[in-house]
Amino acid sequence: MDLKNKRVLVVGLGKSGKSAALFLRALGAQVTVSDSRSAEALAGEIPALLDAGIMVETGGHGLLTFRRQDLIVVSPGVPYDTPELKQIRAFGPAGPLIIGELELASRFLQGQIVAITGSNGKTTTTALLGKIFADAGRPTLVGGNIGTPVIDLIAQSTPQTVSVLEVSSFQLETVVEFRPHIGVVLNITQDHLDRHGTFENYAAMKARITSQQTADDFFVLNAEDKPTQMLAARTKAQVFWFSGRRAIKQGAFVHGESVVFLPREGARPEPVMPLAEIPLKGAHNVENVLAAVCAARLGGVAAESIRASVAGFKAVEHRLEFVATVRGVAFYNDSKATNVDATKKALEAFPGGVHLILGGKDKNSDYTELADLLRARVKIVYTIGSAAEKIERHLAGVVKIVSAGTLDAAVRQAAQNAVPGDVVLLAPACASFDQFTGYEQRGRVFKDLVQGLAGGSV
Repeated sequence: MDLKNKRVLVVGLGKSGKSAALFLRALGAQVTVSDSRSAEALAGEIPALLDAGIMVETGGHGLLTFRRQDLIVVSPGVPYDTPELKQIRAFGPAGPLIIGELELASRFLQGQIVAITGSNGKTTTTALLGKIFADAGRPTLVGGNIGTPVIDLIAQSTPQTVSVLEVSSFQLETVVEFRPHIGVVLNITQDHLDRHGTFENYAAMKARITSQQTADDFFVLNAEDKPTQMLAARTKAQVFWFSGRRAIKQGAFVHGESVVFLPREGARPEPVMPLAEIPLKGAHNVENVLAAVCAARLGGVAAESIRASVAGFKAVEHRLEFVATVRGVAFYNDSKATNVDATKKALEAFPGGVHLILGGKDKNSDYTELADLLRARVKIVYTIGSAAEKIERHLAGVVKIVSAGTLDAAVRQAAQNAVPGDVVLLAPACASFDQFTGYEQRGRVFKDLVQGLAGGSV
C-alpha cells in the first residue's frame, strides 16, 4: 500500500486516530485529521500533530475536506453512516477508499494474526491468549480494542510474531482485506443497537471477521450460542468449536471435570487441564478459557504449556474483579459489563445475596431480560446515570430498586444495606459515557470508593 504523497483523511482523533495519523505521515502521506470536537477539547493532542505536518480540522466535518482525499481512515468511535461518509460512499469506486484503523494496520502488520470478537469476554480471552503464546516462547503482541491500537504494533512485528487482537464490531465495520489466520467469535448477543440499529446488522458486523479467511485459516465458534453457530455456514475457513456443556466433533470442551481438545473428528480427546485449576470466576469464563485453549492448540502451543498459563492467569481489571471484603461484604467490579448479557453472566457467578449497581448510558437495551435472575439472586438494585429511569420502568415490581443517581451514592447505600455474606456488584449493563470517560474510569472510581469504605472514610 503505497501512501507517499497520497491525500489521506483520518476521521476521529481518539487514541487509534492519532496513532493512524502519525503513522500515515511517517509513510509520506499528506494527512488531515477531522474531529467534531472543539479545538479547546483537543488542545492536548493538536500540537504533536501540527509538529508532524498534519492538518487539523475541528468543530465538525467539512464535506469538501472529505471529497479531496485519496483515502479516508475512520476511527472506531465514528459511526460509518455519518452524513459525510454516506455522501462519499455514494461516489462508489470513483470516490476515495474508506477503511478503518484495523484494516490499515493489518496491511502492514507482519506475522500471524489471531483475532477475537464477541459481545462479551473479548478482553479476558485476548489477554489470556496473549499470555499463552508469550509463555510458550512465541514473539507475541497484544492489542486492538484491548487498549493498544493495532497501528502501534507494526514497528514491533516480525514474520515470526503472533499478534493477538481484540476486535470490536466498530472496527470490523470498516474492514476490506483483513484476514486473521485464527478468528474467534465468543458469542453474539444484543449490544450497540444504538450504533448498528438492529441485531441483524450487529451480527453481520461480527461476521466480517471471517469474510477474507480461506481454507488455510481457522474459525473458532461457540457451539452453545445460536447466532454464533450460524457463522459456520459463512466461512471458507476450517471450523472448530468450543462448548462448556457437551462433547463436540472438533475443538475444546469439558469432559467430566477436565478441559480437553479434539484435533479432528474421530480423534482421541487430548487432556489439557482440570476445571478446578481455572482461576476465573463464573461459567462464562470457562467458555473464555475453552476458546483460548482451542485457538492456542491450533496455533501450535502444547497442552502442558497452556495448562500452566491458564493456571497462572489473573482476572483482567474491571472484569468480575474482586476488590475487597468490607465488614463481611464482598465487592466486585465488573464495570466492563456494558450490556445486558454481560450483566447476566456476572449475576450467574453468584448464588444470591447480591446488591447490584445498574445504569449509565443506555444502548437501546431491554432490561426486562434481567428479571428472572434479579428475582432469584438480587436483594436490591441501585440505579445510576441517564438510563436509570428506563431501568426502573423495565424492572418495576421485579425487585426492590433504590434510585441512587451516582456511583458514589450507590456504593454508600449498598454498603449500608448489605449484611455479612452479601455481595455488592457493579455490573451496569450500560455504557459509561454519561458520567465517566469510559468503563475503565467508572471501575477505578468504584474501587476507590470501596477502598474508602475499607479505610473508614466513606
